[in-house]
Amino acid sequence: MSSEVEEMSSNSIKLLAGNSHPELADAISRRLGIPLSKVGVYQYSNKETSVTIGESIRDEDVYIIQTGTGQQEINDFLMELLIMIHACKVASVRRVTAVIPNFPYARQDKKDKSRAPITAKLMANLLQTAGCDHVITMDLHASQIQGFFRIPVDNLYAEPSLLNYIKTKTDLENAILVSPDAGGAKRVASLADKLDLNFALIHKERQKANEVSRMVLVGDVRGKSCLLIDDMADTCGTLVKATDTLMDHGAKEVIAIVTHGIFSGNAEEKLKNSRLSRIVSTNTVPVDLDLDIFDEIDISPTLAEAIRRLHNGESVSYLFTHAPA
Repeated sequence: MSSEVEEMSSNSIKLLAGNSHPELADAISRRLGIPLSKVGVYQYSNKETSVTIGESIRDEDVYIIQTGTGQQEINDFLMELLIMIHACKVASVRRVTAVIPNFPYARQDKKDKSRAPITAKLMANLLQTAGCDHVITMDLHASQIQGFFRIPVDNLYAEPSLLNYIKTKTDLENAILVSPDAGGAKRVASLADKLDLNFALIHKERQKANEVSRMVLVGDVRGKSCLLIDDMADTCGTLVKATDTLMDHGAKEVIAIVTHGIFSGNAEEKLKNSRLSRIVSTNTVPVDLDLDIFDEIDISPTLAEAIRRLHNGESVSYLFTHAPA
């Protein structure tokens, strides 16, 4: 009996990558020392997506790396992921885990007005229907999104990596953490506790989605190096207005640190003309900014370690407080 169990457990990790973020997939592959499996993802002339898996994955533990980008291809990448999951299930894999560092449609997580869709719930349904057995993601816009799934979801945190960056690359003695909205106050308070720093809060009033009209600062930032923390930077309207508010209240400098640097639309132009000293983002999505003030934090070690631990049946909670070296 024991030899049967041993035989059953001797499956290996297979890494598959979609087209959304090949650099991150390569970094995870190098970190694990496991080559990416051969996968052909093509589009027919009529824009239909076709997936071909070029090697046997029968009874293997498969991890598909595909992130939600801020570009127009987000829906194509989502279809790619769903078709790849389905192709794996049809190929008789033991388990399929979707590694989605930036979960798509995460901001549409509640019915905040009449007739509004809860699209994040639809994403969960689509992934499960396709055959996904497990999801690894990072810094969900709202952690309750995990409750939309009937399968396990590991929501990893970029916080340990952000802490390392703040401790080594900012003026910690003269720093204050700032949340650009009330929704991010809990995230910033957690960082402030770990760094033993004060934090300030900006209350924003929106006229409509993606447009901020008025900002009110709660806290004293005079002469301080302000670290503006957010989970996502999309059009960067909030970051730029928050920076202006802080500088107008006597801040020495403003450094924006975000997990998901989507930077869509004219975000690059806004950042170029802003009063930000630095904009820092992780590489959960591919970033193509031609700015001297941009800096990047690599989170591939965290994702790679999560994959290794999940495959070996080890606890993943260690990664909630530690960034792998």
